[in-house]
Amino acid sequence: MSPPCRARVTALATAAMLLAACSPDEADPVGKVEAEVEQALRNAAPQEVFTGVLAGQAVRLVVRDCEVFRSQSTPAGPTTWERVLAPEPYPFFTRCERQSMSAEAGGVTARLGRMALGAGGCCASGGTYHSGDGRHWVKMP
Repeated sequence: MSPPCRARVTALATAAMLLAACSPDEADPVGKVEAEVEQALRNAAPQEVFTGVLAGQAVRLVVRDCEVFRSQSTPAGPTTWERVLAPEPYPFFTRCERQSMSAEAGGVTARLGRMALGAGGCCASGGTYHSGDGRHWVKMP
């Protein structure tokens, strides 16, 4: 096989593998996020979890992979998790470099930082966010 032909075959094989990885047949099953967040809650460091009262309501928050999730308990069903905060999208691959939460008077502050892969330092996206109720977040300057 000639080098140009080998290069085309390699490119096509790579594209096929990437498309197979994005196959809709392997859709996220219901409950997968909840199971992952429950696991993250068990393994979370103290600075990655908040349990307390915000705006007069009991709230449980956990930060996982630079996203904040809020517990939704229902009397008739299992606990579910709602993603309430995620950093703005970045056009290239990133990884979570830093994440923490802290309780402060009148609310919770989350510090999230995603670093672009191949880049040094932090952070390509993220920042410091504050919430008084665990649902609505404001990015701090």
